Amino acid sequence: MPKMKTHSSAKKRFTTTGTGKLKRFQANARHLMRKKSNKAKTRLLGSALVSDADFARVKRLLCI
Repeated sequence: MPKMKTHSSAKKRFTTTGTGKLKRFQANARHLMRKKSNKAKTRLLGSALVSDADFARVKRLLCI
């Protein structure tokens, strides 16, 4: 059986925390920012954790 390869785009988008959770960036923060309020833009700057529903899928992409 060959080695599992890490999904190249997934390793650029997700990082693992010290406790084993997966961190991701917020969506909708790249363009069309004129129509968003300052409050919405500030909220999109931060990072978030991957939800429980997607955790297994992302973990498999990262070969963890």
